Amino acid sequence: MTSSPRGVAEGFATAWNAADAVALADLFVDDADFVNVVGMWWINRRQIEFNHAYGFRHMFPDTEMVLERVKVRELGSDVAVVHAKWSMTGQITPSGKRSGRRRGVISFTTVRQEDGGWLAVSAQNTDIVPGKQTHVATDEGLVPETYEPRPASSPGN
Repeated sequence: MTSSPRGVAEGFATAWNAADAVALADLFVDDADFVNVVGMWWINRRQIEFNHAYGFRHMFPDTEMVLERVKVRELGSDVAVVHAKWSMTGQITPSGKRSGRRRGVISFTTVRQEDGGWLAVSAQNTDIVPGKQTHVATDEGLVPETYEPRPASSPGN
């Protein structure tokens, strides 16, 4: 539990960098929802912990996540939405090599608890694909695409 909505995003990055799935899951209410970057939907704290523990063992054992920007939008005295733009290095590929830098945005819906602390009731994590506007479904899978020429980094990315 954190003392502010922003603390949920900061706590997530701290737990991530420590590869601590328990600390990461402790930022969520028991029946929280979490949608990861490829659309896997976990529906409680136990699943959030289990799946992040797996990721820390196999994909992200020595990664570093840096929060580049955090925005909090309070929706009243007890609810806030938090968006955090992140970058990450050190991911392990399936062949065992280190991959390059990834960037994304994670969104949390947070609620004040009875003791005044804050926890997330949901999170949605999304990779940033520079210069692309959407994905197109092909026979080979989803392909990032753009429909008009744009700079690699448009406003807001």
